[in-house]
Amino acid sequence: MPKSALTRADTLGVLLAPAGRHARALSGGERPMIRILIADDHAIVRAGLRQFIAGEPDMVVAGEAQTGAQVIEMVRNGTWDVVLLDISMPDQNGIDTLKRLQQIKPDLPVLILSGFSEKQYAVNMIRAGASGYLNKESAPSELVNAVRAVNQGRKYVSAALAQILATDLRAGYDERPLHATLSEREFQIFCKLAAGVSVSQIGKNLNLSVKTISTYRSRVLEKMHMKNNAELTNYAIRNRLIE
Repeated sequence: MPKSALTRADTLGVLLAPAGRHARALSGGERPMIRILIADDHAIVRAGLRQFIAGEPDMVVAGEAQTGAQVIEMVRNGTWDVVLLDISMPDQNGIDTLKRLQQIKPDLPVLILSGFSEKQYAVNMIRAGASGYLNKESAPSELVNAVRAVNQGRKYVSAALAQILATDLRAGYDERPLHATLSEREFQIFCKLAAGVSVSQIGKNLNLSVKTISTYRSRVLEKMHMKNNAELTNYAIRNRLIE
């Protein structure tokens, strides 16, 4: 795993800004705080995030989760202002976790953190309902700005993602990467198929029938001009959509 800029707490600069609309006060009532839930299976990443967020006057790491199931349970039973969600959780991917969070608390901002560059996942995750997307190589100050933005109810689009979106608009629909032409659900199922998950297991995970998943699979293959799951996997590996 490459050393991430998000683990280098010594590069932190304190940035002052008004607290967002979701911010709450600490028990002393001195200053409103943005309550953050960090969801990442790497302890070193969580520690780095916790360390530099501790230096922000309007933020507090109020909880940590290591799996998608833990995130869902903590959101269901707790009070949070922003969730920092790793896209690669050990038990379920970030898309599945994001979908469940939207069902539980649709107004809760979710900021996606990923080791994958913006061109791999960002557009699809924003389309799926994420409030923002940041590569883990981003500077800590950018993450702080992103947290404040999504806490205020805005989408956060990094400079890299803005360039991708602008390029897509200039290029037109047909010139985008094949996976970018998929709908939210199609992309979700494509990722599972590419990772080797069976149609029956996908149906079980998503509470959909095998027939429905098979229909989605056919649509994915048709849109991506491919014949079988092996070609989907090959594409996903070549485009760094799976590890």
